[in-house]
Amino acid sequence: MGKYFERLIESEIERRLKSSGAISVAGPKFCGKTTTAERFAKSSVKLNTNSMIALARMEPKAMLMGKTPRMIDEWQTVPDLWNETRALIDERQKFGQIILTGSSTPADKSEIHHSGAGRITTLKMRPMSLFESQESKGIVSLRTLFDEQDTEVFYLNDSHTLTDTAFMMCRGGWPLSLHKDREVALDVTRNYYEGLFYFENSDNEKFRNKKPDVMRMILRAYARNISTEASYKTIVADVTTNENRSMNDRTLDEYVDALRDLYILEDMDAWNPNLRSKTAVRTTATRHFVDTSIACAALGITPADLMKDTNTFGLMFEDMAVRDLRVYAMSLRGELRHYRDSRGLECDAVMHLDDGRWAMMEIKLGGDKLIEEGAQNMLKIRADIADQKALAFMMIITATGHAYRRKDGIYVVPINCLKP
Repeated sequence: MGKYFERLIESEIERRLKSSGAISVAGPKFCGKTTTAERFAKSSVKLNTNSMIALARMEPKAMLMGKTPRMIDEWQTVPDLWNETRALIDERQKFGQIILTGSSTPADKSEIHHSGAGRITTLKMRPMSLFESQESKGIVSLRTLFDEQDTEVFYLNDSHTLTDTAFMMCRGGWPLSLHKDREVALDVTRNYYEGLFYFENSDNEKFRNKKPDVMRMILRAYARNISTEASYKTIVADVTTNENRSMNDRTLDEYVDALRDLYILEDMDAWNPNLRSKTAVRTTATRHFVDTSIACAALGITPADLMKDTNTFGLMFEDMAVRDLRVYAMSLRGELRHYRDSRGLECDAVMHLDDGRWAMMEIKLGGDKLIEEGAQNMLKIRADIADQKALAFMMIITATGHAYRRKDGIYVVPINCLKP
């Protein structure tokens, strides 16, 4: 067994167990849900064999009996466990009783007779950020920038190269891929990708009826439109043009819905601030993956390929930065959105905390020209925001280079220098 890397979600799990009867930890396969949840469980059962699933279906309540917190791994294979968990919490009237972990939605959502509100809290777990995999030095703290105005930042960051970022993107944040040999690490991620498409024995009809070749096509089309506001019509056209195959909107909807239920695709919603002007804010989501390595694997992209194509590199890097920022936002009790208006002004990411404070972030590979372009965009957007008091800071996240603060107050921070 390899080294365990502490996860930022751990503090949130610990907090929720003190205020909720049960928690549900959901996320893609192999992101580390079970290993992390086991650190909090006093007993557990894993529904990873046909015999255990059959037993749980016959006696779902019995699966919940044991020292608490009790972890039920892959609970979605027996949807009635959700109902039994709710009943157990109502009966015991105690916090921290059950931890449910799952890598997809239940086979039949109709079997879940309640939302779990007030009893079951759901947490989204993603693959590791660079800070969690100990590849970010954590020189710049987002929490500090939110709390302390005019924080000084300067770090040369000479040891991190663009090639390093390209490798980290293709490898991804999967715990099992953190291998010292880079070729082995990339192979682990490729193997994970290939294992995404086989559902012959799945109880979930939504997955079982999906054709692996069509799923691959859609992931490739999504990857070619990564970090953009591409419409479904655009993605269908992409499949038709690049895959030489016809596809209708309904088929795309069904497959994208399944890929979301597997926590593979994770679009980012738009942010709608109160503007001084009558400028229209666009509400289209940007297309993202839960981990950029899936997009790279879908297109067969290697680190060397990224180094030859800066346009693709930039879009993939934006996706990777969004992954890390989402992980950091959860630990700060916030959420991540994007901004784009009818003037063409955009901001790649807006981190909005639950206390109302927010920060604007542009994501660029680096270089003076791109950094200046991102800075000017944010300054123009800021000037149009009606309530600027809640704006804590503005930042440009780069793939390499130095960390510093510009004269206009905007921070320039390489991704390997960030922490929550």
